[in-house]
Amino acid sequence: MAASLSQLIIWRDSLIESRMSGVYSVTDQNGERITYRTDGEMARAIAAAESMIAAVGRPRGGTFRVQTSKGL
Repeated sequence: MAASLSQLIIWRDSLIESRMSGVYSVTDQNGERITYRTDGEMARAIAAAESMIAAVGRPRGGTFRVQTSKGL
């Protein structure tokens, strides 16, 4: 099941708060603990969360049919 927009925002905000305080361990809503080894790993996780948040708001691609003519 895909995460909802609000869940993604909570996850991202939790990651940012932890990163800014120097803590490299985050506990999610299910009680699972995730520990990042480096600041770079945490930065990539934040970027991934922001990418997923942006994707939720983006409309999905559709099919367009183009028909042209020279006129009468």
